Amino acid sequence: MKNQKKYGLRFLLVIGSIVTLLMASSINAYAEDKEGQVRWDLTDLFANDAAWEQAFTEIQTKIKALADDQKGFGKSAANIATVFENQYGALQDFYRVSLYASLSNDEDQRDAATQERRAKVGALGTQFSEATSWFDPALMTLGEKKLLKYLKQEKRLAPYDKYIEDLIEGAPHVLDEKGEALMASVGAVTSRPNQIYSLLANADIEWKDVTMSDGKTVTISQAGYSGARSSANREDRKKVFDTFFGTWKNYEDSMGAILASEVQSNIFQAKARNYDSVLQKELSQENLPEAVYRTLVSEVNNSLPTLHRYFKLRGRILGVDQMRYYDIYPPLVEMDTDFSVEASKEITLEVLKPLGDEYNAHLKTALDSNWAHVYPQPGKRSGAYMNGSAYGLHPYVLLNHNDDYNSLSTYAHEWGHAVHTMLAQEEQPFSKAFYSTFTAEIASTINEILLEEHLIANAETKQEKLFYLGQALESIRGTFFRQTMFAEFELAIHEVGERNEPLTGAVLTKMYEELLKKYHGHDQGVLLIEEPYTMEWAYIPHFYYDFYVFQYATSISGAAWFAEKFLKGDESARDALITVLKKGGSDDAYSILKDAGLDMATPEPYQALVRRMENVMDRIEALLDE
Repeated sequence: MKNQKKYGLRFLLVIGSIVTLLMASSINAYAEDKEGQVRWDLTDLFANDAAWEQAFTEIQTKIKALADDQKGFGKSAANIATVFENQYGALQDFYRVSLYASLSNDEDQRDAATQERRAKVGALGTQFSEATSWFDPALMTLGEKKLLKYLKQEKRLAPYDKYIEDLIEGAPHVLDEKGEALMASVGAVTSRPNQIYSLLANADIEWKDVTMSDGKTVTISQAGYSGARSSANREDRKKVFDTFFGTWKNYEDSMGAILASEVQSNIFQAKARNYDSVLQKELSQENLPEAVYRTLVSEVNNSLPTLHRYFKLRGRILGVDQMRYYDIYPPLVEMDTDFSVEASKEITLEVLKPLGDEYNAHLKTALDSNWAHVYPQPGKRSGAYMNGSAYGLHPYVLLNHNDDYNSLSTYAHEWGHAVHTMLAQEEQPFSKAFYSTFTAEIASTINEILLEEHLIANAETKQEKLFYLGQALESIRGTFFRQTMFAEFELAIHEVGERNEPLTGAVLTKMYEELLKKYHGHDQGVLLIEEPYTMEWAYIPHFYYDFYVFQYATSISGAAWFAEKFLKGDESARDALITVLKKGGSDDAYSILKDAGLDMATPEPYQALVRRMENVMDRIEALLDE
């Protein structure tokens, strides 16, 4: 998938076998279930484990039969339609089998039986890929003219028109049989930098301990750093930063060699597939114009004075005269929050009323149903997700609700994904129902913004209002500015590689230092960047995900654009958003948003988010000046 355009069945298979395999649960209650646990009902998928085993056997047979469709393939439009139907029918069945296995494991990942089911599904996904690997090359041998003629002739091909059109569009980047075989053989090599980085960063680095001001000893590993960097004690924060990034500094040369290898791997693949650049290749996966990426970076750079204003405001609230990099993470206002699941449900229903009757009817159905596994418990997968791969059924949501503000925000976010899935699957056939990350995160982040505004408006005390305003600011800083800084760094290092200039650890540190200082106003004295904090680039795993992080920034910007209109009572914007949700994956994500009036290649969505940030700071300063 990494090597060429993510069109069609192979992309859907990856979504089904990887994304759904990030999930999990079991029908049988565990002895260690949290008292009062709210559980999802997996009998909607299969009545019991025996029914799943039977379905698994049946899908195995179907998958084996898919390879036989190669015989006589392409002799008619009807023949091609039948093969499409066979493959997508098997894929839909595979998704359900996969979903049951993953959900049943995520509820308790220690359970041997569910581990085995999950492993079986993983192997089955590989068999599916092998059984259908002939399909795209066989389609391409028919040629564009014949494929388009078949599309006009056979109505049964209508659900697969985008698949075929994407295949035709991607043809210049698909090699001949020998070339594709070669690319497949080097796949194990090109994936190694990420694997090596993961091993070194997560297993082999020797982390140091520090003694905090309260006398506690903390190992400043990645987890220890994340937990300790927001300490209220400034000397503790400095100690944590110095220790953590000082450790990374010891590995500067090694980390530089690994990231340089990742860059060279990406350049090789882009050249081999006839792309002008790595950026062009990666954005082509979603048919995104380069203007989206470059406009984002440009607008964020234009908006750095707004970020610098935030750092000055943060210093004022924290009582720090000279802000430094270790002053970013402490909360602006400390406050204990208490939101039960029942309160999260009630607030989410209230907050999302501006999205209209249709949206809220779906939301209420979802929240009133047994589609979620709610509380933490021993062995349960951490984090939260929505899985909507069981087309024609309903989405499932995993939460780890801790009855705090973050749990409430996550609740609204994940159910936003769920309603998106419900609307898309009602409107689109299976082949077009699965949507892009580019639109998915807009749909869920809108909910977070509406939630923030609701909580700010209904705050009962000055401290409470400041807390929620501060949460909104940090969301924008971390998602818009920080992720775009990463995106700018990623683009810069690939452009250096494409010019055949050396990328060493020292070079990478210098490049990252320049960005850190620019973004944080170092030269203006806004926030000082010091050694060894410029080693932060080595800590960021996203640089091995190949031009992915920018979508966090575009998503919050698109969400702010819609939310700004909702909050002004613009019903046309609401209707446009609902249309976006219903379109699912029926078109390219950029085109779907553009049809709704949101052009992510223009400055407007990014400026909408900056306007929101300025407005939030205006409100904070007004409260502080009272």
